[in-house]
Amino acid sequence: MSLYFAIQDTNVHADDFEEFVSQILTHFCKGIIVVIDRWMVHRSAARKLRLRFSRVDVEWLPAYAPDLNPVEQVWNRSKYVELANFIPNDVEVLAKAVGDSLRGQIGQKNLLRSFFHHAKLRI
Repeated sequence: MSLYFAIQDTNVHADDFEEFVSQILTHFCKGIIVVIDRWMVHRSAARKLRLRFSRVDVEWLPAYAPDLNPVEQVWNRSKYVELANFIPNDVEVLAKAVGDSLRGQIGQKNLLRSFFHHAKLRI
């Protein structure tokens, strides 16, 4: 189990998300299941992903259900634990701190499992 992420300095578009999934797919020869919310960018990218990659399955989270999304726990840990009371001097310092926080969660399998457990999802 691991955490994959990309930090962007612009708004994310469907093509960005599609490219992100394409990069993740290089790590999994058998394919992946992408579990996503119903954000417009994700919905648009999902159509393209299904056409472009036979090794990608898409599963949808229910609408308006952030408690079922383990990624919300990743962000909560970064925002409210590791970066609580952090005041960056500029956006570059903020991006580095967020990246460091997310990278710090990558190897913590028990922590990542707890995010799925919180969402009541089996892995």
